[in-house]
Amino acid sequence: MKKLTLAVFILVGSCAFGSPGLVAQNQSSKTASAADSTADALTDQQLALLRRDIRSIKKQLIAANLTLTDSEAISFWQIFEQYSADTGKISDTRAAIIKEYSNEYGTLTDDQADSLIRRWLDTDLELAKLRQRYVPIFRKILPGKKAATFFQLDRRISMMIDIQVTSQLPLAQSQDQ
Repeated sequence: MKKLTLAVFILVGSCAFGSPGLVAQNQSSKTASAADSTADALTDQQLALLRRDIRSIKKQLIAANLTLTDSEAISFWQIFEQYSADTGKISDTRAAIIKEYSNEYGTLTDDQADSLIRRWLDTDLELAKLRQRYVPIFRKILPGKKAATFFQLDRRISMMIDIQVTSQLPLAQSQDQ
């Protein structure tokens, strides 16, 4: 567990310091214009690099904290790759929502804000459904405790990433100040 904690701190640090293009809120300067209160949006290339790094670190964290036999590992990593591809599609949607929020920040209407948060919450539901769909798939190749451990790790890592990313976004209401 100490490995996981250290690795999560490394992951969060890489998200925080490895992605300077994320939208940032400047609490100390309320007189700055809306354009000045956000950083430039992430370019598609920067976002792709960040996501690739996160996927790599996530895989390393799981490998370091999930003890698999050789035969389990062969099947597990094949299914994990498909699972990662499927979660990546949801992450693509989230990234597009964040990018849209970043681009619209400062001129965001109530209807736009409502649409953005509803779509973000829809991605939460999609991810939960995806995990539910994969539980029996992983369970076919892993004993219950190992499958549960994988999903614990997956959730913890995902929550840490979500916290880091969303903490970099200014609150919607802040654009009015």
